[in-house]
Amino acid sequence: MSGKEQTMSSQNGKDESHVARNEKNLIVHVSYGGIEETLTGDIETVWVSLNRLFSNLLPSFEIAKKLALNVDLEALVKDSQGIIGIAKEGPYVLVPRNKLTDNETLSLLLLAGYLAHHLNNSETSDVSKEELQSKLGKGPKIASTRLGELVKNQIATRTSNEKYCITTFGLAQLQKDIIPRIISKAGI
Repeated sequence: MSGKEQTMSSQNGKDESHVARNEKNLIVHVSYGGIEETLTGDIETVWVSLNRLFSNLLPSFEIAKKLALNVDLEALVKDSQGIIGIAKEGPYVLVPRNKLTDNETLSLLLLAGYLAHHLNNSETSDVSKEELQSKLGKGPKIASTRLGELVKNQIATRTSNEKYCITTFGLAQLQKDIIPRIISKAGI
């Protein structure tokens, strides 16, 4: 690279900035996510334009970041201690069944499947309908109805292999509302 051009790249290699100087103008190319801009002019003009670009972009990124559903795996594991268990045989709910609704039980089983997968204790986060029904301790019709309710409420989704897994929205609901309610009900 010549002394007239400088390149800065982020670790993932997707976001980059090129600065090139010619005799009269400074040329700056900024690429971030889906946005690309090339700014050309004297140093003062490019500096003002670059600041304007970032001041317009950053609020949008901050707003979007606030709306994104993200799951803090470490916090989720901590919140779930004493409520669910993960064994090589599959997910378990540790709270007595008489303290939980069917939907809470199924949601916790799906959460345990998710955590088992993300903690490398299982190859998949999917849980079969038969396993969910067995651990729920109810007949196939009740299990199907309750799973249908979870899917309708976007807590769970049915996978292509006829199994169920928890959604990101479901994880957020568990962490925000359902787990605290269970802790309160069960006296954990």
